[in-house]
Amino acid sequence: MEYRKLGRSGLDVSTVSLGSWLTLGSSVDRKATREIVTRAFDLGVNFFDTADVYSNGEAEEALGEALAEIPRRHVVIATKCFFPMSDLPNDRGLSRKHIFESVHDSLRRLGTDYIDLMQCHRPDPSVPMDETVRAFEDLIRQGKVLYWGVSEWRASQLVDACRTADAAGAYRPISNQPQYNVLRRGIEKEVVPVSRREGISQVVFSPLAQGALTGKYSGGERPSGSRAEDEVRNVFMTDFLSDASLARADQLAPLAAKLDLSMAQLALAWCLAEPNVASVIVGVTRVSQLEDNVAASGVRIPDEVLEAIDAIAPGPGR
Repeated sequence: MEYRKLGRSGLDVSTVSLGSWLTLGSSVDRKATREIVTRAFDLGVNFFDTADVYSNGEAEEALGEALAEIPRRHVVIATKCFFPMSDLPNDRGLSRKHIFESVHDSLRRLGTDYIDLMQCHRPDPSVPMDETVRAFEDLIRQGKVLYWGVSEWRASQLVDACRTADAAGAYRPISNQPQYNVLRRGIEKEVVPVSRREGISQVVFSPLAQGALTGKYSGGERPSGSRAEDEVRNVFMTDFLSDASLARADQLAPLAAKLDLSMAQLALAWCLAEPNVASVIVGVTRVSQLEDNVAASGVRIPDEVLEAIDAIAPGPGR
């Protein structure tokens, strides 16, 4: 396993991290969750990502339970807040009140005294940036949060957060969690250049395009038991299951075979070829999937293969 610094900080995270969206606390039971988390740690994964809203807190509880047998100092736990946790008006967003209460609820569900990385799950234009920044500053000074980051923020919002933190003498965000994969490369145009300048790393979700880049749906197939067949978990997959997207994914298969990689390993290694990407978050339901994914860490894709991938799925502006 390789490790990279998260932003302009001293925190080392595994280049492959384990996520819990649509898996832990929902489609994966507690026994399997413990097996996956334990195996991940044994393979060198030290970075575990979740959110309060995932299965309405069940993902945090399942992850916390699975991590209980691993020394706390050896893992990096990341969670998030923003989305509504109830119908009540203050139980959402990035107000000081909601951030504080979300952190305390997450600490309880995770069974820990501190959160390594607390993330704003989305931007909240209804709350002054200064209020959000100072809330994280106070939580860091209290020792309840060590670092903070964001998810799916635009380049201009990242700059605003950094400038606001600087003006207040507060800690800056060190990470952004965007969607990024061979089929969705939008962050390359503005987010990545700005993040490099400001000392912010990307921790990317859906690096396998919800499974479309694993070869599972080659030729438009939808295997029984797959996410595509699950009406609850496939709502974010529509674009990736289009004929055009699957045709591009199929063209990657010979490139993976040439390098003796699985298609998933090629897709993950491609994301990690971008130095601004500190870690790729994988969501698995079986230990075998995890083992295949983790093997992507340290893989170097030759320039000619990177160029071939660019020809198949060009980045923004091409």
